[in-house]
Amino acid sequence: MKLEGSCHCGAITFSLNSRTPYPFMHCYCSICRKTAGGGGYAINIMGLTKSLKLKGKKYRKTYRARFPDPERPGKSYLSPMRRFFCGECGSALYGWDPRWPQWVYPIASAIDTHLPKAPERIHLMLDYAAPWVRIPKGKNDKSYPEYPEESILDWHKAKEFYGN
Repeated sequence: MKLEGSCHCGAITFSLNSRTPYPFMHCYCSICRKTAGGGGYAINIMGLTKSLKLKGKKYRKTYRARFPDPERPGKSYLSPMRRFFCGECGSALYGWDPRWPQWVYPIASAIDTHLPKAPERIHLMLDYAAPWVRIPKGKNDKSYPEYPEESILDWHKAKEFYGN
């Protein structure tokens, strides 16, 4: 499925192909919550890096989270994940990680293409959710304190939603 996305001000537009377009994983980690999540979470989907086309690259900025280094007290390290956003309006756009270079992870809220509704929602990284956030607990909601073992790719394949 071809996905088209943009920032709020229109300085950046992008497109990419996705075989996994169902937005089902709601991430409540502090990074997603603070950089992209108006509801206290961000929803990431997956696309093919080779298919990414970007207009307005000069407005694109990058953020890499910093974490405490457990092996060096008082020191920190940068996350390998690059989170891209618009430097004009601040809209979160997508992430890319060199550990999985074939994938790019658009933020579902930046996608302008009509996305299919997922039949269930995965709520992950709940150990880091803000205390004011209400986590849905319906029959189609599954919750995890951190990451579930099932990946975005595995979920789509198991549900037979893995497209061409």
